[in-house]
Amino acid sequence: MTEEAEANAPQVDPAVSVVRPGDGETIVLGTTHMRVLEDGRHTGHRLAIAESVLAPHTQGPPQHRHAQHDEGFYILSGTVRFTVGDEDHDATTGTLVMVRPGTPHTFANLTDQPAVMLSTFTPDLYVQYFRDLQEVLADGRPLTPQANIDAMSRYATEPATDLA
Repeated sequence: MTEEAEANAPQVDPAVSVVRPGDGETIVLGTTHMRVLEDGRHTGHRLAIAESVLAPHTQGPPQHRHAQHDEGFYILSGTVRFTVGDEDHDATTGTLVMVRPGTPHTFANLTDQPAVMLSTFTPDLYVQYFRDLQEVLADGRPLTPQANIDAMSRYATEPATDLA
């Protein structure tokens, strides 16, 4: 291979990943639009990052626990209500919420304005859960509580039924 060909060959594992505005994988789950900025491919599966826009009055998932990953939420705009066990926390712009494995949690946008948050998943395990939910909807199946529970169970997550 010539030097010019080597210089122009695609890199398999670039040292830097750049995701520009409008780039990234889009996942639509009802009134929530998620843009996957990093799905773990560039971090050795140690970290995934997604931006989510929650429409006004969007309910989140049932309260649940992750067994194998930390989840972080940084509020870019709006207000998101986090329920952790039996405690509510209203997170406004600039707030970071970190949830470690085993902690029951959910979130919702109860306001009249959209809310935008940046989420982290460490390791990247949970990104595929959102893809699975989108596939349920794309197949014309309803996103029932059982469908949600089934998808969660594939990613070391379970509903916090003791808090229902």
